[in-house]
Amino acid sequence: MNTNKVIVGIVGGLLTGAVLGVLFAPESGKNTRKKIKDKTKELKDNVKNDLDKAIQKIEDKYQSVAHNAKEVIQEEKSKVANEIADKV
Repeated sequence: MNTNKVIVGIVGGLLTGAVLGVLFAPESGKNTRKKIKDKTKELKDNVKNDLDKAIQKIEDKYQSVAHNAKEVIQEEKSKVANEIADKV
């Protein structure tokens, strides 16, 4: 399943739940607004943390691929240099 669709589904579900919670809340408007504010901050922090983790994974993978590519290039350079030396 596409990650973007999952994220959109989760955010949509959370927003729907928040709206229904406000409509059926037994508490005063002030308390309800505070809860919504707190939950929104919590959601924002969770999304930020998840994005930071995803970015770190991408950076780690990039570093790994770059390192492996450098090793392969170095090995091929050595092979070519050895072949040239053997021919000379």
